[in-house]
Amino acid sequence: MTTRRNFLIGLGASGLVTSLSLPALAGTPAPLKAIAITKVYGDGLRFVAIALEYPQSLSADMIKASDFSVEGRNITDVFPATAADPDSRSQSGKFLIIALSPDDAAARLKQEDQPQAMPVAASQTDGAAAAGKKPHWSAGDPNDSGVTWATPQATIATPEGDVTTSGVVNLVLDAFEQRVWNDPETGDSLPYNLFTPKDYDPAKTYPLVNFMPDAGATSTDPLMTLKQGLGAISWASPEDQAARPAFVLAPQYAEIIADDDNRTSSMLETTLNLIKALGEEFPIDPARRYTTGQSGGGMLSMAMNIKYPDFFAASFLVACQWGPELVAPMAQNRLFIVTSQDDPGAFPGQNADTEALEAAGAHVARAIWDGRWDDDQFQFAFDALIAQGARINYVSFAKGTVIPATDNGQGAAGHRNTWRLAYSIAPIRAWIMRTDI
Repeated sequence: MTTRRNFLIGLGASGLVTSLSLPALAGTPAPLKAIAITKVYGDGLRFVAIALEYPQSLSADMIKASDFSVEGRNITDVFPATAADPDSRSQSGKFLIIALSPDDAAARLKQEDQPQAMPVAASQTDGAAAAGKKPHWSAGDPNDSGVTWATPQATIATPEGDVTTSGVVNLVLDAFEQRVWNDPETGDSLPYNLFTPKDYDPAKTYPLVNFMPDAGATSTDPLMTLKQGLGAISWASPEDQAARPAFVLAPQYAEIIADDDNRTSSMLETTLNLIKALGEEFPIDPARRYTTGQSGGGMLSMAMNIKYPDFFAASFLVACQWGPELVAPMAQNRLFIVTSQDDPGAFPGQNADTEALEAAGAHVARAIWDGRWDDDQFQFAFDALIAQGARINYVSFAKGTVIPATDNGQGAAGHRNTWRLAYSIAPIRAWIMRTDI
């Protein structure tokens, strides 16, 4: 039975309700507020913790994890912190963090309705009818225009009274600023998300990583590209920023930007013009501009490299392909390519692309990896691949190793799960930003 000592968390849009029983901490007043904490994983945004804020500090010796329970969730830890962030763990603090397992089914905040048609850029439809072709989604992409994300909402009942959630903290995601670029050259208006390195020195220059999502993230919601996976978030993580401070750009497209007929929208030029404009506003090193993308976003990255081979210093291409007869201009570029052998489009497509690059004089190093490996195994395999000394590295995940047991494997599962894993492999992100190659 739910009592006044139960913590009620209702995920409004999902209908999920969980309860957290609070002990009476001796001499401690009621919490001032409760805050839901989310974090982005390879498959999207998850509800991973609760932060209770108190008017005075709590010490670790006042807290026992066994005193807490969350209905429908597994608690992995309970500890004091100095902020509503699990990384601010301390021996004492005004926040109490209730860490929840990210693997719980209830942790996932993604909700899906029936896919609906999304706008196709006019530049893609031009000439399509004459060619007898209908513009379509890039290889294997589901149209996830019906995707929404549940927002955690909370009410807490304690012996001292009820407390209602005052907000949500989205780790890393909240550090991105939402902006709009109005391109005077193309006439396009492009919403985008920008991460700025904390306390950057304007007297120094910094890299910029441009991430472009798959067609499934096509939306007018400016945060969709951040919530759907790690493509942008991983580069802005505290770990990556500590090692390699960088600006991170994540455009939010409301139209198809690239298709299987090797056509792109005007967003190719608009995005490049945005990057150049950011270089005038911020201390971004033009010699350290990088692009990455998954599926349609990777395809647009390839098209950018083909048209302007010297614009980016390196590219990370995930689950994508382009016409092999067109890729020769990229033969001298630094590329890291990842596909899955369960992907019926990108895998054979990149086989053909890398063969064409070799025919144009490129040195391509190849490897087959297991998507079930742990971090140490990925590092070992990465080191072996890089030892070949190639400027272009091509990895395919072995068949049957990228699709988790919780996925039914239907449709484009092999395609989508490529980027679920790819952006979590830290040594690839580090390699892309190397300047000694």
